[in-house]
Amino acid sequence: MAQHWTEADIPDQTGRTALVTGANAGLGFHEALQLAKHGAHVYVTARNPQRGEAAMAKLRQLAPAENLELVSLDLADLDSVRKLATELPPLDLLLNNAGVMAVPRRETTKQGFELQFGTNHLGHFALTGLLLPGLLSKPGSRIVTLSSSMHRMGRINLDDLQSERRYGANTAYSQSKLANAIFTVELDRRLRAAGADVRSLGAHPGYAATDLQYSGPQLGGGGLYAVFMRIVTPILGQPAARGALPALRAAVDPSAQGGQYYGPHGLGGSRGFPVVQRYIKAAYDQDLAGKLWDVSVKLTDVDYPELAGKAG
Repeated sequence: MAQHWTEADIPDQTGRTALVTGANAGLGFHEALQLAKHGAHVYVTARNPQRGEAAMAKLRQLAPAENLELVSLDLADLDSVRKLATELPPLDLLLNNAGVMAVPRRETTKQGFELQFGTNHLGHFALTGLLLPGLLSKPGSRIVTLSSSMHRMGRINLDDLQSERRYGANTAYSQSKLANAIFTVELDRRLRAAGADVRSLGAHPGYAATDLQYSGPQLGGGGLYAVFMRIVTPILGQPAARGALPALRAAVDPSAQGGQYYGPHGLGGSRGFPVVQRYIKAAYDQDLAGKLWDVSVKLTDVDYPELAGKAG
């Protein structure tokens, strides 16, 4: 595969319909921008209407306005997830991009889940399951879920998924990102078992200069950590446009295969051009994946009936 894959390598996306979560800022903004510039009709999700409209104004200056459509989605509210799923047409691409990081434990989803696990994993698990019938109806469709290099420090604590007994902001984030990785691999396994023409792939942006690193800590009142991250991230992180490339490659590269995981090629995966990488061993643990899948179904009440009994 080409080492220096860039936006110029994105094939024509005319006729494809995509949804990008968290597309009003950061990585999602650039993912939506490139898909729309290359011809896809892109649903841009935003939790905050004002921020969504501001992002749309910028996007429409850079890509054909008719290729962009703003929709409301709060992944921390399963009612919002269900509402959006009923309003969308069948998709060719679902890009599970949105996420929160390093928030204080008092922050929870509407349904009372720990915010990072509830948003990053459960919200996307539910959204994917509810949109799966439409994706199955579109040959060659793809589901791309963002993880993070921090998944390497993650551990799935099945006895305390909501971090009620003991909470560490980065520990909970790492767990949620490992959950994203496990979900990506397990979903691909079940899709293959069902003979579905849908690919599930993963990606991570490396160290990208977005507000993710300090927006979470600010919910806890900011402090020196948030100030420090606000200063160093623009210096050490690669541009958000570059950080979006792994997800874009997973979404559109004709050679990309289900179950693959894309990330930057340089400096330990922190920056560079997107190449195929590997998750940690736990991401491929089928027993763990089955247990996480079952508890995710129970917590979200989204049971993927199209893939029932397809655990591989």
